[in-house]
Amino acid sequence: MVLAQGLRVGILGATGAVGTEILAILAERLFPVAELRLLASPRSAGQTLSFRETVLPVEAVSEQTLKGLDLILASAGASVSRQWLPIALKGGAIAIDNSSAYRMEPNVPLVVPEVNPDDLKTHQGIIANPNCTTILMTVALWPLHQVRPIRRIVVATYQSASGAGAKAMQELKDQALDILKGQPPRTEVFPYPLAFNLFPHNSPLNEQGYCQEEMKMVNETRKIFHAPELRLTATCVRVPVLRAHSEALNVEFAEPFPVQEARDRLQKAPGVQFVEDWQRNYFPMPLEATGKDAVLVGRLRQDISAPNALELWLCGDQIRKGAALNAVQIAESLIAQGLL
Repeated sequence: MVLAQGLRVGILGATGAVGTEILAILAERLFPVAELRLLASPRSAGQTLSFRETVLPVEAVSEQTLKGLDLILASAGASVSRQWLPIALKGGAIAIDNSSAYRMEPNVPLVVPEVNPDDLKTHQGIIANPNCTTILMTVALWPLHQVRPIRRIVVATYQSASGAGAKAMQELKDQALDILKGQPPRTEVFPYPLAFNLFPHNSPLNEQGYCQEEMKMVNETRKIFHAPELRLTATCVRVPVLRAHSEALNVEFAEPFPVQEARDRLQKAPGVQFVEDWQRNYFPMPLEATGKDAVLVGRLRQDISAPNALELWLCGDQIRKGAALNAVQIAESLIAQGLL
């Protein structure tokens, strides 16, 4: 697809849940696209997707289909990114990668635009998109960290099926139907039934008993905040929610942080929608976060066990702000800073 002006853009992993969301967000936000290539594995080649009322074919990713692009938005997994992004860079493209392949590389910026857009100035062709849970948490905590440095974070996540992709979301639906029919639930994507159930995140465990997902939150937050000594512990749980993750946060500061001051900061923070109605016991919910760009934050309160700590709750759409939207916002920030 060729338009009058803009950038030559490729979406790598275009047929996946995040890839199709990127496609929709590019259209919604009127991103300046001159040419758009939808790239995926050979088995997906030949499919079609719509962009701005135009039907586009999906092409197999290759050295040829990457040639001449200005921007690659990649969401096809770490091994695919490691294989193809260096080739795209040789052709002059800038890559924004949604996988874990490059996140902890010292020379690769790991960026949440509401938090550390200046880190983009040091990029060497690849910019990493953080893990979904990290993005949601840092959007909510950065406005507070700027005022009073955070010393320690204790977070428990409640992660939806969408974090494991479109097939996982369908599996949750199928399992719910199986159980309601009195049949044993079928499992293919997840190791255990997720419908009417929950279990700790099933990513690989390290020798300390922390899973890979939990360590992503620890290491990525330290990198994004430029705070290598930040103390952070996480417990990540998969819950029977189709889309949008939730997080319960206990945040300890170097000194007391008055609740009303923190509330005022969050109500004005970019990327945050503050949701609180104490009379109705109404706070952020994944159903209401689904499809929204903002991270919903609320139930802010003083930790009664620690004078320097606050408690808060958040929900955010894992596919949008937790992945696709953040990638597009990185591209927009590159353009705004004259880097793309």
